Parts: sequence; C-alpha cells; structure tokens
Amino acid sequence: MEEKLYYRIKDIAEFVDENPSTLRYWEDEFKELAPKRGAKGRRLYTPRDLETVRIIKFLLRTKGMHISVAKEQLSRNFQNISRRAEALHELEKVREGLNMLLKSLSKL
Repeated sequence: MEEKLYYRIKDIAEFVDENPSTLRYWEDEFKELAPKRGAKGRRLYTPRDLETVRIIKFLLRTKGMHISVAKEQLSRNFQNISRRAEALHELEKVREGLNMLLKSLSKL
C-alpha cells in the first residue's frame, strides 16, 4: 500500500483483510482508533490509524484475545504490542516472498 496522508475505510479494510463493518465496530470498541472525518463525514484513516487497526487485528485474530482483554492490553502496552505486530507483519511478507520463490523454482 502506498504511503498517503489519509486512507478511506475501504482501503484499510482491503489492506488488513477485514470488512468495513468490522472496522466501524472496532472504532466503537477501541478508543485508540478514532479516524478523522472529512467534510462529507467519510472516515479518513491516518498511517497511525492503520497501525492501530493492524494491532487490533493481531490481538483479536492472531492472539485470539477476547475484545475486553485486547482493549486492556492495547491501552496499557501499545508500544510493545506495536513492535510485535510489526515483526509479525514483516515475517508474513518474507513468507509471501519465499512462497513466490518456491513456486518459481517448482516451474523449472
């Protein structure tokens, strides 16, 4: 995803593979996720909001935490969780690259 000042909810939803309705629900549940609103009332997510969405997804989907536990963890330990989520994201990118390489090699 190219670096922008603001992203639409649709862009964020596609990037993190979640439904826009899920992101709207997370906005209600997590005070750390509060995208700005444009003149027409559309949500405008910043890169920081994108990071927060990725962290929430990490806590809920990857770690399997209940939403109340995830809220507590996020409010208490944002930086540490952010580093873990970023490391996991980077490892996923490496895995994708390795899978592509493996597919290329199997065609030879």
